[in-house]
Amino acid sequence: MQELSFPEGFLWGVTTASYQIEGAAKEDGKGESIWDRFAHIPGKIVHNDTGDVACDHYHLYKEDVGLMKELGIKAYRFSISWPRIFPDGRGEPNKSGMAFYKDLVARLLENGIKPTVTLYHWDLPQKLQDRGGWANRDTVGCFEQYARYIFRELGDLVPIWITLNEPWVVAFLGNWEGIHAPGITDFSTALLVAHHLLVAHGKAVRAYRETGLKGEIGITLNMCGTYPASRDNGDDIAAAERFHAFQNRWFADPIAKGKYPEDLLRWYKERVMLPDVAEGDMEVIRAPIDFLGLNNYSGSYIRNDPEKWPLELSSVSTGRDVTDMGWEIAPEALYDLLVLLDREYDFKKIIITENGAAFNDMVNRNGSVEDDNRIDFLYKYLLQVHKAIREGVKVAGYYVWSLLDNFEWAWGYSKRFGLVHVDYKTQRRLIKKSGYWYGDVIRKNGITL
Repeated sequence: MQELSFPEGFLWGVTTASYQIEGAAKEDGKGESIWDRFAHIPGKIVHNDTGDVACDHYHLYKEDVGLMKELGIKAYRFSISWPRIFPDGRGEPNKSGMAFYKDLVARLLENGIKPTVTLYHWDLPQKLQDRGGWANRDTVGCFEQYARYIFRELGDLVPIWITLNEPWVVAFLGNWEGIHAPGITDFSTALLVAHHLLVAHGKAVRAYRETGLKGEIGITLNMCGTYPASRDNGDDIAAAERFHAFQNRWFADPIAKGKYPEDLLRWYKERVMLPDVAEGDMEVIRAPIDFLGLNNYSGSYIRNDPEKWPLELSSVSTGRDVTDMGWEIAPEALYDLLVLLDREYDFKKIIITENGAAFNDMVNRNGSVEDDNRIDFLYKYLLQVHKAIREGVKVAGYYVWSLLDNFEWAWGYSKRFGLVHVDYKTQRRLIKKSGYWYGDVIRKNGITL
């Protein structure tokens, strides 16, 4: 059997997010988040599930760190709940909330696991949403205050920082499609939110540099390889380029090049209200980062569709196998995306901060979860990551989404992504077959063909 080895020092990790696993929604002074509010609106979440308890990680984090230690996980990416630290989004910090994260970080370090902290994974304090949320530029200043406090409290302990997770999702699923919190459905608002998120990112990067800390800081973008439904149809080709600009370049271009995509700007000017870009904004957004965090699960296959305002496009199925989310399994799309990012941008390196799959996992009669379909998914995607590295793309790490089955946003608890099965009634954890397989990959720093 042939072994494919990854570069020495390659960072193997797992990822979670605060609202999806912590629970303890009202404990120790935590304030309400937009997800606390949104999940309690009847009909917004499958089965009307909420994150009130989730995986109860707030109380069971020691056990969860022990599971990571058992699997040999090298890095753990988690997010901090902003309203757990600043219940009102600003003002005086809640020291009880900070104490939880300090203890978590200390326990990770004791077990040889590198903390990777995301400052914002979607749980905006509701008090700030009441004042307009990310559509209100004042939120940028509140985020900077929050970031500076976290850097001061944890900065010398945390080597890897991520400012924002998937600002595209925050802007467009939360403020245009309305299927995520805060549930707004206005495209121009979504564009304004996107701009303020990018400015907040830049402000946080600058604040981190001012601390003099020696760690690394970047941002995580959800991106996908994009293809026309028909390579012989000029309208489909143009629509695919438009979607690539919408999904990928609208965030990557300002961060790497200090400007929004000109082609999409022209398209928007005829259809929507563009946000005001204040003097100096693009310079702030372009604050140099140490890495790009990349989240990828599938590819997008796009056709021209004049009925779909404002982008006039829609996605199509190619007939590939799909995960339980309905997302096509397209590992070659990750390879194509990595090569494109390496060619088009000057990021120092890329860390794959999320990749994984939801399947209908069940505990069998032997008391185990035999999720070979997830192993097959991870294997195929890692082959493509290795191929990209072999061809010179600077990929420095790979984090599986997710460590635990958890609250999957609008899908509630109906989708399972974890390497560890969670019985939500008893909170019993059970490492799946894929978890043990991933642990073996980490030990070998490679995969067996």
